[in-house]
Amino acid sequence: MKKIIDLIDQEMTAAFEKAGYEASYGKVTLSNRPDLCEYQCNGAMAAAKTYRKAPIMIAKDVTAQLASCPLFASVEAVNPGFINIRLAGEFLAEYMNQMAGSQRMGVEKTDSPKKIILDYGGPNVAKPLHVGHLRSAIIGESLKRMGRYMGHEVIGDVHLGDWGLQMGLIITELQERKPELVYFQEDYEGEYPEEAPFTIGELEEIYPAASARSKEDEEYRNRALEATHQLQMGRRGYRALWNHILQVSVTDLKKNYARLNVEFDLWKGESDVQEYIPGMVKELTDSGLAYEDQGAIVVDVKEETDTKEVPPCMILKSDGAALYTTTDLATIVERMKLYHPDEILYVVDKRQEMHFVQVFRCARKAGMVEEDTKLSFLGFGTMNGKDGKPFKTREGGVMRLENLIREINEEMYRKIVDNRSIKEKDARATAETVGLSAIKYGDLSNQASKDYVFDMDRFTSFEGNTGPYILYTTVRIKSILAKYREEGNSLEDLKILPFAQDSEKALMLETAKFNGVIANAFEDKAPHKICSYIYELANAFNRFYHETRILGEENQDRKRSLIALLILVRDVLETCIDVLGFSAPEKM
Repeated sequence: MKKIIDLIDQEMTAAFEKAGYEASYGKVTLSNRPDLCEYQCNGAMAAAKTYRKAPIMIAKDVTAQLASCPLFASVEAVNPGFINIRLAGEFLAEYMNQMAGSQRMGVEKTDSPKKIILDYGGPNVAKPLHVGHLRSAIIGESLKRMGRYMGHEVIGDVHLGDWGLQMGLIITELQERKPELVYFQEDYEGEYPEEAPFTIGELEEIYPAASARSKEDEEYRNRALEATHQLQMGRRGYRALWNHILQVSVTDLKKNYARLNVEFDLWKGESDVQEYIPGMVKELTDSGLAYEDQGAIVVDVKEETDTKEVPPCMILKSDGAALYTTTDLATIVERMKLYHPDEILYVVDKRQEMHFVQVFRCARKAGMVEEDTKLSFLGFGTMNGKDGKPFKTREGGVMRLENLIREINEEMYRKIVDNRSIKEKDARATAETVGLSAIKYGDLSNQASKDYVFDMDRFTSFEGNTGPYILYTTVRIKSILAKYREEGNSLEDLKILPFAQDSEKALMLETAKFNGVIANAFEDKAPHKICSYIYELANAFNRFYHETRILGEENQDRKRSLIALLILVRDVLETCIDVLGFSAPEKM
């Protein structure tokens, strides 16, 4: 289904041609003066110089060609040469009915679907998720859903940090505490226990304790380095412990990501690509791309057009150890081999931009990706407290994600109970649903690349540009539809009629923008554009609601038309919030 603006464009460009002017001048935009018109064309102003003619004369020539066009209620030439457009009620109603009759409300899937691997997790095993993981998960999940809605095959990969010194530290600390475990007996040949010798709570205490001690105790750190080496060389007991660490951590991570309504298709980590590293390093050195510099192996990635310094991409440290660049390059090798994606998109803190510049350039120079494979980096800003600094607990520490979610849910529960809007037994579940909207919308309504302030009071408000406001509007529509059904009416076979008042037309016009919004938002990797859209749609609905008798409308045809419009608005809102990664309850 064509976007409404494209249909208007089509008529306007044809009118320019019929009037004897170049069709390209017929470009239409949304009006910047909605009090005067809904759409406008400024092409006559641009054409004036080419045709040596007053723009108002050109505008009048064009509008004369549109006098009988059924799309428009009016098309006016206004000094000094603007063309102001108002849509006809019959046309707008028919467009609404086409949207309502379309399975996807007029959104056409892409003509060229792509396979996209989306890297948007990045947690380290054995560590709890904290607020620093929030933006990657929320933005990445929304991009995945947007891409799928547009018809792309999007594969989400958590990309775990599950290798390296942190594993050696945990193993070393565990041996200090429980030396009797069979995992530390080198001559043990039996089966290892299926049950992990620690809980997630113990694991999350073990790692920071080991990390802190390693910074003060050199002998302890050396033992941890040796344990890491033995793990990577395949020592049976250490591999069994590592599997326990993964199993316990991933189970907990899945539980916490589920609270955010975030899911991954792949739970791969740095460990999965270790087998690719030796061959990759050999290929880089044999080809002459990689060379030794002060004992390290590096690849030059600087380009002549660079305006700032781009350091060489380090492949191996002087002691032969791999780095994040090493595992990220090996991950690209694995992804190309197993999935052959058209694009690999990383949703990562924007402070990592230089790292990905180096990795992407090295991958291209080495031919690790096809020429037409796109490597993309969406860098996001930090989530800050009201003091403008990265968000912390009241005690000044890094806040665990589950604690932040709990605080938001408690605040929403308090407000819901104070409002006495739903039964006590339903309040907890509703608070969780609304709380998730507060967190996600609070994040996604900001441009991804910008820092933002996490303001709990504002994000949990039922007024203003917030998730709870969007849900409250959606639930209000659901409530009206439920009452309509309770009156014995059906929601089937309804038809939208031409608008009877300005607020109704404004709601139709806002609803009509839907099929352009998601496509544009995904193309620009900009979930905030969907947030902006549903905020304007919610505002348009609430203005309409306060000015209109819906259930009290006496004309039954008109009443059915209003209900049909509400169904379409509800469906658009629910589709958008689902794409953003949250949902609306039935009552609030």
